[in-house]
Order: sequence, then C-alpha cells, then structure tokens
Amino acid sequence: MPAIGAAAGTNAGRLARFAERELEFCRRAGRVQRSRAALAYFRFVSRAGDGACWLALAAGIVIAAGIDALPTVGRLSAVAILATLVSRALKGWVNRRRPFLADASIAAGCAPLDPWSFPSGHTLHAVAFQVVLIPDWPLLALALVPWTLSIAASRVALGLHYPSDVAAGATIGALLAGLVLAVS
Repeated sequence: MPAIGAAAGTNAGRLARFAERELEFCRRAGRVQRSRAALAYFRFVSRAGDGACWLALAAGIVIAAGIDALPTVGRLSAVAILATLVSRALKGWVNRRRPFLADASIAAGCAPLDPWSFPSGHTLHAVAFQVVLIPDWPLLALALVPWTLSIAASRVALGLHYPSDVAAGATIGALLAGLVLAVS
C-alpha cells in the first residue's frame, strides 16, 4: 500500500498532466483566430453572450406572448441572479488564471470581463437560460442549442477559458436551472 505522500504525488502528477493537456488544447483551439471570419464570429458570439442576446430574447418572448410570458421571464430572472452570484463566488474562490494569462503563446481574442477563468460564466448563463426556456418554448431549442454551443466554443477559441471551465460552467448552469424549475 503506497504511503499517503506517494498518493498525493501521484495525484499532483495527474493534475499537472491534465493541466498541460488543457493548455495544449487551448493552444490548438486558439489557432482558429487566424481566420478573420472565425475570429469575428467568436467575438460576436462572446459579446452577445455578455447578456445582450438574453435580454433581447426575454423581451421578444414578452412581445410574442404578452402576460403569459411573465412566469418564464421570472424564471429567467431568478436563474440569471443565481448564475451571477455562483459564478462570481467561484471565480473569487478558485482564482484560476485565464489561459492567455497562463501561457504567452495563447492569444486573447477579446478582452475578458475579469482575470479569472473558472467557471465559464458565459457558458453557465447560456446553459441555464437554455434549460429554463426550452420547457416553455421547445421550438427555441433549434436556435438555442447551437447558440449555446457556439458560446461555449468561443470561450476556448478566444483563449479565455479552459475546456474544464466550460464543462463546469455548463454543469453548474444546468443544475441552477434545474433548481429554479423545481421550485417554480
């Protein structure tokens, strides 16, 4: 049976290899920035994911459905508040530097909102909003699923997040949305 120190060393080695694999993935994904069209697309998706698209979508739902949309908009508001609080708390607690700050060979495709990487707040919000919206507006899935995937991809392609940040953001977003749906 290995000593506790040996097990810790093994885990540290695994974490170091995982971190290097993530950095290599970010280096490769960042190559998409060489294409002006791809860079412009991912920048657009990223900026729209800052909140503008979600506000526009909520307004569009109210315009389309009137007062019947208020429960959905209320759930969107609740999950937005929860997502913001959880994302900010985790970023402050984990303090993981963004890939472009950790490795000079990774370019930042656009300016980040803060220096912290974990979790991806854009992905967290996109998944949370998608999970809240689709039960009431199932046809929106045709647009929301590709849009959410584009937001998630943009975060890595722009050098702003590691794949694990995006995966964690998606998982947390889905859990928060499930919580909001369960209590509403």
